[in-house]
Amino acid sequence: MQVRQARRHGWGQSLKWQHMGSRQHFSDSRWRHWFERVWGGQSLAVQGLLWAVASGLLLCLLNTVVRSITLNLNVYQSLFLRYLFGLIVMLPLLRHGWAEVVPRNVKGQFWRGGVHTIGLMLWFTALPHIGLADMTALGFTGPIFIMLGAAWFLGERMRADRWVAALLGFSGVLIIVAPKLGGSDGLYTLIMLASSPMFAASFLITKALTANEKPTVIVLWQALTVSLFALPMAVYFWQAPTLWQWLGFGLAGVFGSLGHYCMTQAFKATDISATQSLRFLDLIWSSLLGWLVFADLPSPSTLVGACVIAASTLWIARRESRRAKSPSMPP
Repeated sequence: MQVRQARRHGWGQSLKWQHMGSRQHFSDSRWRHWFERVWGGQSLAVQGLLWAVASGLLLCLLNTVVRSITLNLNVYQSLFLRYLFGLIVMLPLLRHGWAEVVPRNVKGQFWRGGVHTIGLMLWFTALPHIGLADMTALGFTGPIFIMLGAAWFLGERMRADRWVAALLGFSGVLIIVAPKLGGSDGLYTLIMLASSPMFAASFLITKALTANEKPTVIVLWQALTVSLFALPMAVYFWQAPTLWQWLGFGLAGVFGSLGHYCMTQAFKATDISATQSLRFLDLIWSSLLGWLVFADLPSPSTLVGACVIAASTLWIARRESRRAKSPSMPP
């Protein structure tokens, strides 16, 4: 009798867990179908903008983690470990072999990695000395350099409104930079600003690569090439990280890989100029994180300059969008 009751109890528990598992599977499937229906109902342009917003938030979280680490660890070692962990995070992509991630344009991937590494070395050098909000505001110059780079290197026509946007953007830079040049961190402000054209060149190469490469391939090879280029400096300045710093690099690897994946998806889904119009949201994320983590508050000149740069970027993005929809619009 006891054996029979035990069997009945075991079967009952088994049926109970099977029922709960089927309900969970049904719930997961229902949410997945709902998400696919909502996401699939959006246009490519809207999807691109949503990818861009997600990318901005993830990269602001990345900057917060990395800045906290570089306050106590060599910046060039931090650069190497940040991208090494980003590469480790993406190793599951190799479960079907290297054939899945071999790029069609290996030379282009190394060019992008080299250019991006130069920008990163400048950026990491200045990172411990500049607040998150100031860093983000200076990063707003990226779309201006992208526009100029597209004209010089891709042969796009530099129209009058683009020149106006560029001049307005650089006036915003002067508003941010000028009050800081007299301080001890003035040099680092200029170094941070110097990283913007390098990142702009990297983004232009990325946009060109998305025509023939998958986003996952681009992000993986960015992590691989930057790790290789940054290795010599990391070895020279090496010091043993603490356990918390190792954990921080792991978290940075996740944030960085997801952020760059979202950015690449945004570039693939819509025009690069359209995604730049949402960069001003990064100032909100970085100001909030800087206040919560480092007790930093953006200066009035930073907020005013950032608004000028964001306004010029948003204005030219709207002009470019209208021009694309209306070929008769005067150049």
